[in-house]
Amino acid sequence: MKTVDFPELTGGKKIYFASDFHLGAPGYQESRFREEHLVRWLENIRCDAQALFLVGDLFDFWFEYKTAVPKGFIRFQGKLAELADKGIDIHLFTGNHDMWMFDYFEKEIGAKIHREPIEFSVAGRKLLVGHGDGLGPGDRFYKVLKRIFANRVCQWLFGFLHPTVGMGIATAWSGHSRVQNHGEEVFLGEEEWIWQYCRDVEAENHHDYYIFGHRHLPIDMPVGSRSRYINLGEWVSQYQYAVFDGKEVCLKKYECQ
Repeated sequence: MKTVDFPELTGGKKIYFASDFHLGAPGYQESRFREEHLVRWLENIRCDAQALFLVGDLFDFWFEYKTAVPKGFIRFQGKLAELADKGIDIHLFTGNHDMWMFDYFEKEIGAKIHREPIEFSVAGRKLLVGHGDGLGPGDRFYKVLKRIFANRVCQWLFGFLHPTVGMGIATAWSGHSRVQNHGEEVFLGEEEWIWQYCRDVEAENHHDYYIFGHRHLPIDMPVGSRSRYINLGEWVSQYQYAVFDGKEVCLKKYECQ
């Protein structure tokens, strides 16, 4: 688990968290509509954001070829560049849909790319943040699949495919996703596997907040007596996010206008 040094909040600044935008799914019009709301939200938070954590599955599929990136999402990318130019610290996490994010955003806007959960302390609080895929018990098939997709040889081989072919394969694969098939998530209580992961970590290493995505459910539940597990929900239909104001992390919903 990587520890990241984080500067103290100053002048009433806040840290914002969001995840699971799945831009590109289920089709162009729906994705464009979602992207427009996302850009408005980013504009709204720019006045008091010191840092922005986008916690995985920003795209329904993403692969960075050596000299090309997927078509589209230019308004979202432009807004991230604008926020970065204003001095907002941007952290991007890879999720199970966009794990093939490499150094494009790091070079273009100076974003910090994270592939595993990270921990940091700020304002006297200790936070653990990650996408959440492959954590906790069960789901052995996906855990094996993730190792294959994360393998550098597999990534190198996929990079030799023409982008039209590669994106065609990706689109077919993405067609089986929860977003494409409008699957509804069910809250599992203490069977929530990310919560179980948080509980196991807490037994060895205390954190005040555990912040994850992936589940597509807004969740705020205790981990022991001193910690909370926050799941950020999604932006496919619910438009949820979280904000840390220096005292506590609160789940909120962006009211589309």
